[in-house]
Amino acid sequence: MPLPAALQGRLSVPAIAAPMFLVSGPDLVIEACKAGVLGTFPTLNQRTTEGYAEWLARIREALDAAPSAAPFGVNIIVNRTNLRVEPDLKATVEARVPLVITSLGANAEVVKAVHSYGGLVFHDVINMRHAEKAAEAGVDGIIAVCAGAGGHGGTYNPFAFLAELRAAFPGMTLIQSGAITNGAQIAAARLLGADLAYIGTRFIATRESMAADAYKRMVVEASGAKDIVYTPAFSGVHGNYLRASIVAAGLDPDNLPPKPEGGYDRERRKAWKDIWSGGQGVGTINDIPTVAELCARLRREYDEAAARL
Repeated sequence: MPLPAALQGRLSVPAIAAPMFLVSGPDLVIEACKAGVLGTFPTLNQRTTEGYAEWLARIREALDAAPSAAPFGVNIIVNRTNLRVEPDLKATVEARVPLVITSLGANAEVVKAVHSYGGLVFHDVINMRHAEKAAEAGVDGIIAVCAGAGGHGGTYNPFAFLAELRAAFPGMTLIQSGAITNGAQIAAARLLGADLAYIGTRFIATRESMAADAYKRMVVEASGAKDIVYTPAFSGVHGNYLRASIVAAGLDPDNLPPKPEGGYDRERRKAWKDIWSGGQGVGTINDIPTVAELCARLRREYDEAAARL
């Protein structure tokens, strides 16, 4: 499946810098796009819709001054717990954001609103049922969140999941997520049938990331997949977290409750703000480059892998 027309010829490497809560911001997005990687951020990384609209204007101004830059995108959590869905969507439509990534629920009305100005909608899924709902809602692309992905990752092996998705949705743009940290893995994702790779954790450890310095260092210092814990204990949805951050919070990573007693109130979430997500690919992350340096490296590694094949 070729890329949507809006993305064709716009990317230096077939990759998206994934939207990460409290990590992705305007600086990361702008630098990624200037380097030819589609940069994204969650709308909720700004505390208000007004602030979100200001970020959109800042990104748009910077990218308008760089005609060869890749498009950018935002992530909207469409679950009913997000009280900002409607105002943030309105700001998104007014700014004509090129790509909207929806999570925690496929919403046909959101898709219709984004399509009204020619924007694209990709949707996060961890299983076929979610993919079918996304297709019914009319999305343009499906993001296969496979085993090992940072944050709310799934459990499916990409060899199995990508093959099932491609067979079920032959005309759909597919994006693979899960432990992708270098250009060779981007090439591998393309071989599996993905049109784009979705990279999150590798971008945490960059200069322009909004992550705390301690968070960046923890990603670099993690020795491998054994340093990642998969649990629903912190949000109610299974996700991957850095073991060291759980220990630093005074908890035993090997004896976490299936879900916290008393629910997920605001104060409890605030207490866990320093429990940091990360994917199983942390073992291959050894430095904290600028986003431009990282994107250039990904392009070089991707080209080298393609040449070997």
